[in-house]
Amino acid sequence: MADTHYQVLIIGGGTAGIMTAAQLKRKKHDLTIGLVEPSKDHWYQPAWTLVGAGTFDMGATRRDEADQIPQGVDWVQDYAETFQPEKDQVTLRSGKSITYDHLVVCPGIKLDIDAMPGLREALETDVVCSNYIDPEKTLRVLKNFKGGNAVFTQPATPIKCGGAPQKAVYLADEYLRKSGVRDKTKLVFATPGSVIFGVEPFRFALEDVVRKKQIILKTFYKPVRIDPVRKEIHFEWSKPGDNNCVINEEQGLQEKIEGQSTIVMPYDMLHLAPPQSAPDFVRNSPLAYAEGANKGWLEVDVNTLQHKRFPNIFGLGDAAALPTAKTGAAIRKQAPVVVANILHRIQNGALSTERYEGYSSCPLVTGYGKMLLAEFKYDNVRDSDPLLSRFFDTSKPLWSMWVLKKYVLPWLYWNRMMKGAM
Repeated sequence: MADTHYQVLIIGGGTAGIMTAAQLKRKKHDLTIGLVEPSKDHWYQPAWTLVGAGTFDMGATRRDEADQIPQGVDWVQDYAETFQPEKDQVTLRSGKSITYDHLVVCPGIKLDIDAMPGLREALETDVVCSNYIDPEKTLRVLKNFKGGNAVFTQPATPIKCGGAPQKAVYLADEYLRKSGVRDKTKLVFATPGSVIFGVEPFRFALEDVVRKKQIILKTFYKPVRIDPVRKEIHFEWSKPGDNNCVINEEQGLQEKIEGQSTIVMPYDMLHLAPPQSAPDFVRNSPLAYAEGANKGWLEVDVNTLQHKRFPNIFGLGDAAALPTAKTGAAIRKQAPVVVANILHRIQNGALSTERYEGYSSCPLVTGYGKMLLAEFKYDNVRDSDPLLSRFFDTSKPLWSMWVLKKYVLPWLYWNRMMKGAM
């Protein structure tokens, strides 16, 4: 027998969980809602790129989780362990179980550091860093860097905020110019993808940024291993249908080829996004895809966000298998759809007409005081805000968009999104 029952049980107290809970309470204040979240800290992670560049205070990105829980929502400070969807039940690490009428799964994403051999050991050195893990260390590494190969890269797995790895390299370029060592630096951005960004016209603007900053762009470079002793990162050549990798000796990176498709690049500084996955308790659950390209990610309909096999379960945020960028902006459009569908099911036994069309956005900081706002939806179709677009060309790096990133968006996050007001 379950210890507790809720009309709506939410797994995860990050952006998605708090927004969903707050909006549900605003629209139907008498709902019984439980929110499972073990952490006492709530972080505004979009600012961590700025922290890593010395232009935002890390302390300002943290609030107490207790202060974010909407009034009238029960905070269950525990870990979800297993799902029993046939019983409408979730078991917690403490051994307690909770039943529900509706379940919302939004526990975020796991930084899977051990998925890349050598990464954990490399992060213990003084020259390897990640804004995803410790942006204050990124700033220390930049301060201590005296020249050589500064390599920035990202994995082939889905990652939260897909633009963050390249934002780091753009800001590093300007930081190193200010510190006087840029002319001693080979600045590299290596990506498993075929282009710097998949949505036009933002791609062309970013390619122009790369050219002007003289960043060495390496496409089809999939990082697979790090040797922290030799200070080398190994890439697998990932161009489809082409097993023969080629290196450009004129770039002076001292790369070498091992075997047929492995490229070894030495580094004097290395920044990377770690491999990422859905949390283990989602990945190994009956709620995740068991096979295919989305294996391990939460199985939901891409428009209704309803689970494909369990109709009283919904999912949103980074753990959901949705073919769009994993960002807070995406969650801002997903949460109202989940809320509308749950409330409509409670009242009418059917889904609402609300649909999520894949909206996401990447505020791509290209330097101190410069940012372009890449907004798009499914199939890499541009989907810019009509009001902003009336006054600004958001496909170009602008000072006004930098102000939006550094000052406006954090305020909106804490005072509007977390309150369920948008």
